[in-house]
Amino acid sequence: MVTAVALNCTLKAGSAPSSTEKILTEVAAQLLQHDVTTDIIRVVNHNVLPGVEKDMGEGDEWPALREKLLAADILVFGTPTWMGHLSSVAARVLERLDAELSETDADGRPILFGKVAVVAVVGNEDGAHKISADLFQALNDVGYTIPAQAVTYWNGEAMHATDYNDLDQTPEKTAATNATIAANAAHLARVLGAENFPA
Repeated sequence: MVTAVALNCTLKAGSAPSSTEKILTEVAAQLLQHDVTTDIIRVVNHNVLPGVEKDMGEGDEWPALREKLLAADILVFGTPTWMGHLSSVAARVLERLDAELSETDADGRPILFGKVAVVAVVGNEDGAHKISADLFQALNDVGYTIPAQAVTYWNGEAMHATDYNDLDQTPEKTAATNATIAANAAHLARVLGAENFPA
């Protein structure tokens, strides 16, 4: 079975309503249509210490999250938009993923080869294209494979207070894009699961 982990990089702790959580839940529902189960993790609820190592020592909860990433075939990376950029929580995750640059599998390949990553971005200001570009570069650097049309996003009007979480229904184009990234991620994960990149 193909599995996914969705990292919710909202700044909202606990179970507070989160637009990022909403779009990740929608993507997870679309992945389920392709027999892919998704574990959604709100990163801010875990003590992820700053640093670029796999384990930053006492109190660091990243190693447990890392094990979930390594066990999953697909990463869905979700972030809100703040001042046109990804959240500080998302930046922390990228910093911790930097450790994977020196990790290899039994055949000598980077450890994240054969795994797929897609992106979900929400916010009530512009920034989704820059955020996805930054995320795709970083995720590809550490070994993730990016499928075609691998980002879904929603940006509200500039200087307005409406959040994605406040919408009565998902906009048609966003819903269609959620379905596309789920279908493409599931397809690519199965292709790479059958035959990984050469060692």
